[in-house]
Amino acid sequence: MRVFLSFLFFVLVSFAAIAQQPNIFFQGQTDNASGKKVMLFRYNDPLSLTEMQIDEAVIADDGTFRLKAYANYPMLVVVQIENYSQSFYAEPGRTYEMYLPEFDWDMDEKINVNLAPVALPFQFLNLPDNELNLSISRFDEVVDSFVYENRLHLDFRFRPEKTYFDTLTQMVEKLCPNTDNEYFNRYKQYHLAALQYEMGFASRTKLYDQYVRNQPIRYYDDNYMRLFLTLFHNSISKGSRYLKIREIAEFVERLDLGHFLDSLGLDPLLRNEQVRELAALQALSEAYYRSFYFRSDKVLRMIELLGERTKFNDHKVLASHLLEKFHAEEPTAVMPQFTLPDVDKNPVRLSDFKGRWVYLSFVRVGEPDCIGELETMAHFYDSVCGRDSNVVFVTIDCDREFQKMYHLLRNSRKGSRYRWTWLHFDGNYKLLEKYQVASYPTFILINPKGEKQYSVTRAPSTGFLLNGPWRRPNEESEKPRSFLNQY
Repeated sequence: MRVFLSFLFFVLVSFAAIAQQPNIFFQGQTDNASGKKVMLFRYNDPLSLTEMQIDEAVIADDGTFRLKAYANYPMLVVVQIENYSQSFYAEPGRTYEMYLPEFDWDMDEKINVNLAPVALPFQFLNLPDNELNLSISRFDEVVDSFVYENRLHLDFRFRPEKTYFDTLTQMVEKLCPNTDNEYFNRYKQYHLAALQYEMGFASRTKLYDQYVRNQPIRYYDDNYMRLFLTLFHNSISKGSRYLKIREIAEFVERLDLGHFLDSLGLDPLLRNEQVRELAALQALSEAYYRSFYFRSDKVLRMIELLGERTKFNDHKVLASHLLEKFHAEEPTAVMPQFTLPDVDKNPVRLSDFKGRWVYLSFVRVGEPDCIGELETMAHFYDSVCGRDSNVVFVTIDCDREFQKMYHLLRNSRKGSRYRWTWLHFDGNYKLLEKYQVASYPTFILINPKGEKQYSVTRAPSTGFLLNGPWRRPNEESEKPRSFLNQY
């Protein structure tokens, strides 16, 4: 019997391994990206929009790279190199040939690509005419151009006319008919339904009856989920005719998940338990940002309770993704660890400063705003980081060239003034994303527990260093505190 069970276990494990073997491949050729890291991501779900890295590779000397993934249905993927990316749909069983022509990798030092993203201009080779991305592009072009040309007749501010939407539907059926690809057919169907709802040509009830009622919830299908999230956007978290926002806030404050879910059932569209829970997760994710009515810690606990008590595994997964996202945004979030080279190229870890206050700054040494703040830090260095102090300054230089930081600290007259720890970001653009660095300079205060002290840390020029939270009570009482120096 044991032999049989062992054999059965081996067979099951073998089948699972085979099932997870890569079935999507990406073969790339680049003109001037040798030596750079290319990464492949996907979104965990349309609700949390948290990312999962699928694969990565270093682009070879001849400019080629190869990535792979597994999926049993089409999915949106993102290819990223440094802080530039491109997204597209990938289908199981396909090999994508990708070509990236010569690209200006220094563009981010001329414009802020975090606030104005620049897409990688990948070209896809040898695609059939009915390939999914080509079909979606044609559909989007038809819809976008028609809506733009007839915007005065479709904008809700100017009494939209349904006849124009009917014309759009007919045009889509003529120029973008259904294909053998069911994913594209659903993309077209759900996209038009969402437009119809947003333009006020169909009610939530009508579209719910047509696309949700008595149908399985397609968690795996981005098209279905986007339509669902559109239909129930703000329908609960802002209050409704069935449940006022203050009633919802009371349920959240008391952590009364049971009565919260039962009360949502007063809405005829939310009588189904599975639909009601999914709408509740969406409502709680929206409530997290409505701080006037909801405390973030209570919202997080409600999401956690729903994930613990639900009988639907997909809802457990969604709850865990939302918690992962929101915990990272909390003011007391534990900061991601890093290991970066200092000016002598010795590795320095964030954990090396555990138990101390870390005033972390992200700068580029050639930008005047950064230099001005660095001068202010140098002025206060001795008083803040003097002997027996539990405060350290750590500056991360985000220039592409390590030599810029080296020249400032070793070869310039100003270098001797900046006597604290300097590190180079070493091309770690994902670290900058995790620390939400969108412009320079950016400052983050990490407390002795390794947590982010504030959602937004003020710059030295605001006077923040005069009365930081690290000061002892007797030190704080020595000088009067103005309201500008309080946080």
